[in-house]
Amino acid sequence: MSEPRTLQAEQWELWNDWMQAHRLLVRELDRDLQRAHGISKAEFSVLVTLHRTPGGRLRVGELAESLDWEKSRVAHLLTRMESRELVARTDSGSSGRRIGIELTAKGRATVASALLDHADNIRRHFFDQLTPEQTEAVAAWSRQTVRTLAR
Repeated sequence: MSEPRTLQAEQWELWNDWMQAHRLLVRELDRDLQRAHGISKAEFSVLVTLHRTPGGRLRVGELAESLDWEKSRVAHLLTRMESRELVARTDSGSSGRRIGIELTAKGRATVASALLDHADNIRRHFFDQLTPEQTEAVAAWSRQTVRTLAR
């Protein structure tokens, strides 16, 4: 049996710095969405997913799968978003069960303006902080990590 391996002090420091940077970046982007548009990052994710779907409509299960979230989490969030008139549940099929979800006019307007601001904030908080070399290194590492972990 091999001995457990640990990280060197510099590796722990890098890991902790990266985790803190990630938390702070996500927090700031979420705050920007809340301040400017009154929506959370999770709500933004739902709106963008529906916005990018032809017709702006999905089944709840499809939405949960595309976001890689539990269906119950999506259902609770959709209930809150529906009460704020950002999305509407739709009937699906002959059973009349309300299992679909679509953007409302308010949801379409919200996501359209939020997309522009969010892109600007991502550029300001992330891309403007990187040199071209750092950008390429982050891109290469990200693609490699996704390929490895998505298996």
